[in-house]
This record gives sequence, C-alpha cells and structure tokens, in this order.
Amino acid sequence: MNFKKTIRTFALTAMLAFAAMPVAAQDLLARQAPVDRRMKMVDTLMLKNLTAREELENPAAELYEDWNNKFAHRATALPETFRINLKNFCMPTPSRVITSNFGPRWRRQHEGLDIKVYIGDTIRSAFSGKVRMVKYDARGYGKYVVIRHNNGLETIYGHLSAQLVKENDEVRAGEPIGLGGNTGRSTGSHLHFETRLCGVAINPALMFDFREQDVVADYYMFNRDTYRAESAEATRLRGKVDNGSYSREDVIGSGANSPEANDEVLYHKVASGETLNSIAKKRGVTVDTICKLNHIRKNMRLRPGQILRYS
Repeated sequence: MNFKKTIRTFALTAMLAFAAMPVAAQDLLARQAPVDRRMKMVDTLMLKNLTAREELENPAAELYEDWNNKFAHRATALPETFRINLKNFCMPTPSRVITSNFGPRWRRQHEGLDIKVYIGDTIRSAFSGKVRMVKYDARGYGKYVVIRHNNGLETIYGHLSAQLVKENDEVRAGEPIGLGGNTGRSTGSHLHFETRLCGVAINPALMFDFREQDVVADYYMFNRDTYRAESAEATRLRGKVDNGSYSREDVIGSGANSPEANDEVLYHKVASGETLNSIAKKRGVTVDTICKLNHIRKNMRLRPGQILRYS
C-alpha cells in the first residue's frame, strides 16, 4: 500500500515538474532578452567603430584592394554601377575658367580638366578623405597630391607650386592641400584636376561644374556601359568655352563668391626678389596683415619658395 502511494506521489511530482518546465524556460528567455539586446547593441557599436577605423586607414576599402604610396593611379576592375556621393563637397578652386577638356588631346588622352589658376592660389580638397600620395613627377604632374575619398573617388591635383599636406594625412573637404603652380609638363600656371574610380579616369565634368562653382547633383550614378557617352555630353555642357577669353575675376573669384568675401585662407609662394611690400601690393593687403598672420617681423629676410599666408 505504501509502495503504491509512493509511486503515485512520485508520478504526481514528475508531472508537476514537467508542467513547470515551459514556464521556467519562458522566464529564462524573458530574463535573457534584455541581455541579448544589450549584447546586440554592443556588437553593433563595436562593428561601427571597427568600420570607422578601417575607413580612416583605407577609405573606400570595398573598392580598393590595398593602400600604397607607389602609384599615382593603377586601373582595376570597375563596378558595373556605383553611386558616388557628391554631398559635402568643396570646389578645389574658385576659378571658373577651364582651359583644356577631358579627352583626346595632342594624340594622347588628357585624363582630367585643366583649370586656370595663378601661382600661389590656394587649392583645396574636393571631399574629405586621406592623402595617399605627395610626389613630384618632372615629366608629368609636376608637384602633385592624390587623395582617396570616402565616397569611392580619388582626386589628383597636378602642377602645384607647393604641397601643403603629407602622405597619410586625413583631410576634410575644403582644407588647403596645395598652391597653384606651373611645375612638371606644363606650359602655364594651371591646376590639372582628375577624378578616378578604381584607378580609371572619369571626366570631372560629370560631377563638377566649374563655371557655376557647384556639383551637378547630390549623387552621380556611375554606369560602366554609359559613362563615356555621358562624358561627351558633360563636356558639351560644362567644358571649355570656345573663345577662351576670361578675366582675372573669373579666375580668383569676385563679389559674394570671392575668397576674400568668405574669409578664405590664402597663401603666397615667395619668388626670387620679392619683398613683403611687393607681395602686399600684389595681393591687395597690408604688410602688417602678412606679418600678423605669419608671426614674422617686417625686417625679416624672405627666401624663395617660402609660403606666406596673406588672408
């Protein structure tokens, strides 16, 4: 009798235990859910931080296999389509004058736009990114800077008289990166400006309108099959003006859009024989202004190649 009673008691206890298990499991899951959410947030934050670090080390890493300071450009496979973000841009120069278009020129391919600038004019980074190269090429670009941007583009700034950044510097859109010049294979002072995707030159006029000092849209949708035809149309709409005439104001800017009106930081590269008085007269400022901006004395002896800020 006692044995049967014990069996019944054991069976009842087991049934109650099995019945309680789903409830306990649910309680465990309920307690675990906030922990899982917190861990997911931590994982997401860690992933964002990791992505941000990788972006700083190698912008647009999904397009480029490596980061090196050996080649100005090296063509790799182009994506079939790629959306290039043009927001948060800065025109590399306030000059509105294009002196040479992208495309065939003198039996070779001209892979950028030539923009008229004067020696010493400030050249700025078009987008935020990281400086990949600062080099000198006597037979080509002269003194040049290559920047890889977070939007996938690389921009090249050629024929500079001075480079104001170093390789691996991080730069923001609008930061001065060089001064206009006439170095390398150049017949007059100008900026040679290239835009490249995966090392392949694409027409800057597809994205930049120098005459209007603006980008053409917030985004440019690159298409491997159509961009060449689009390039020809972009040159027709935004390329060199046939008569080639321009004024100094077209180059240095005027009115509300001028560098001076926007308190733009401008630099001058000292040429042989120049003095503070001659530079001040040329740049339309006072000697006191130049001395104050550069923390120098009026009787300081200038040396050729020295960079002076004048605005």
